[in-house]
Amino acid sequence: MGHIKLTNVTKSFGSVDVLHDINLEIEDGEFVVFVGPSGCGKSTLLRVIAGLEKPTGGELAIDGKVVNTVPAADRGLAMVFQSYALYPHMSVRQNLAFGLENTRMPKPEIAERIAEAARMLEIDPYLDRRPGQLSGGQRQRVAIGRAIVRRPVAFLLDEPLSNLDAELRGSTRAELAALHARLSATMIYVTHDQVEAMTLADRIVVLRAGRIEQVGTPLELYNRPANRFVAGFIGSPHMNFLEGTMDTAGPRKATATLAGGHRVSLPVNGAAVETGSRVTFGVRPQHITLGAGEYSIPARIRLVEALGSETVLHTDVAGQKVLVVAPGQHDLEPGSDVALSLDTAPIHLFDEKGLRLEHAV
Repeated sequence: MGHIKLTNVTKSFGSVDVLHDINLEIEDGEFVVFVGPSGCGKSTLLRVIAGLEKPTGGELAIDGKVVNTVPAADRGLAMVFQSYALYPHMSVRQNLAFGLENTRMPKPEIAERIAEAARMLEIDPYLDRRPGQLSGGQRQRVAIGRAIVRRPVAFLLDEPLSNLDAELRGSTRAELAALHARLSATMIYVTHDQVEAMTLADRIVVLRAGRIEQVGTPLELYNRPANRFVAGFIGSPHMNFLEGTMDTAGPRKATATLAGGHRVSLPVNGAAVETGSRVTFGVRPQHITLGAGEYSIPARIRLVEALGSETVLHTDVAGQKVLVVAPGQHDLEPGSDVALSLDTAPIHLFDEKGLRLEHAV
């Protein structure tokens, strides 16, 4: 149980359209992440699924039953919010039990569910403490535990890690992934952090301005982004984009003039691209290597970030900014000139509308 289907779902607040024609199917047991920039509609979409907002149009079904008019409390879903929303005057045990007591569940069963959740989340030592006596990570575990004890059809998590520091976010993210593996439950997770999306999701739903841009596995989105927006949003650091005009194009090699006037040869299949058309070349910082090659571009270093295990270079290529992530340590200074090799780099092509050109390698 936990199959969720949205068909042509829309949501408006007055004259403002927030969600546009959302079509999405979430399978039982899937971990699906909604990701996108602030204001893209991901939290609103989650609230529509939860029943906290009514859709303006379309149909929402849970396990084959249309629930557009079903109250949130009767949908069998459990939501974990960005703020922990714990009762400060209650102990952890009382916080976990509160929702179950309201359904008049027998006390022995409540105790059994609390013990199971506490063991799973390793919060046994904190059951008699109040939220104010816990760290942020411990409080977040309690909030998740309150959802677990309900044994819901699906878990809905709205940026649950955003209040935690970087180190704790990493460890709690791993705990969430392990929890999903143990429960085999449907989970829908909202975040603006694409690293969280890549590491947690079975599938990612990328949203922009209330519309779904692409749905796929993390590696599908990373390797074959449907458009320039997805290409730039998925991956860290983000993909480099070089604007240019296609001069000559063949099945294995293309020549283009970049926006700054520099002419380059690139290892791409541009056979489907018309000569003279404006295109955008996308290449990830990790796929660019230092040194001259058959397909190399001259660049000037603007900034060097020496991180120890890798070096991030901010460079200028014909007036366009290009990031390079080079493994290891490099003795390079701002202002120096380098050659950036694209010989083995997967290069993505996008047309003037930002759509992926499918025949690009």
